[in-house]
Amino acid sequence: MKRLLTMLPLLALCALAPAVIPGAARAADEDKVPYWASIDADVANMRVGPGHTYKIDWVYRRQHLPVKIIRREGPWRQIEDPDGDKGWMRDLLLSRRRGAIVKGKEPVEMRAGGSDSSPVLWRVEPGVVGQLGDCKQGWCAFDTDGHRGFVRAGALWGTGEP
Repeated sequence: MKRLLTMLPLLALCALAPAVIPGAARAADEDKVPYWASIDADVANMRVGPGHTYKIDWVYRRQHLPVKIIRREGPWRQIEDPDGDKGWMRDLLLSRRRGAIVKGKEPVEMRAGGSDSSPVLWRVEPGVVGQLGDCKQGWCAFDTDGHRGFVRAGALWGTGEP
């Protein structure tokens, strides 16, 4: 009986393991690169290397600008911006909330629903940044400063697989 009582904590731990391990596996999956993120600061410095001693290459002043995380090194993330520029940024300046930027040279239509038959709400200029919602059947929910609607996924940088 005494042996059984000393094994009870071990048995309880084994019973909890299935509940804990999926969370750990999920957290590990979130750390895989590449993945999409967005700038989550009013001012964010991109450096030429992963550390504060490296030279600042770019200063971003566009919150929600989408970036692709292509490498991790401690608290530093190597990013690629919509123009293809690459550098390093602290993780504290980034958010997992996805953003998108209108690409191309012409304004795109933001519609009330995810189809060509939905009414046009606004025309959105290239370079406009917003928060990205779910994308289905070639259309993405897009919110730029409270103007919400649906934009064709192909007109946005920050959609699809990173």
